[in-house]
Amino acid sequence: MIEEILSFIAFGPDGLAPAIAQQHDTGEVLMMAWMNRQAITETLATGRVCYWSRSRNRLWRKGETSGQTQMLKELRIDCDGDAILLLVDQSGVACHTGRRSCFYRAVRDGRVMEIAAPVISPETLYG
Repeated sequence: MIEEILSFIAFGPDGLAPAIAQQHDTGEVLMMAWMNRQAITETLATGRVCYWSRSRNRLWRKGETSGQTQMLKELRIDCDGDAILLLVDQSGVACHTGRRSCFYRAVRDGRVMEIAAPVISPETLYG
């Protein structure tokens, strides 16, 4: 069953596919990260979202250090199979900056502006 699901995903040459996390009940876009076959397999098996961390070069179980977890409600694959949409239930904030969403900057009137303040300090999240 997992292999059939994975066959619909066109992983890049690095074995990764981009994944957008969206809050399932509000539609809020939370973050973008990368997933490989192992991350998707674990996510589908456990229901807790797992990504591939390019900086750590290992699996990254969302919330493993901050406690801000994502539980999978639905995994969607786009028409070309080269992007993943994760409908999740986010516990707390999604961004390592302490904001609810990683998309807290907007271009308005030709300027980049912060449109969301931190909800919690990174020091509180990560110690």
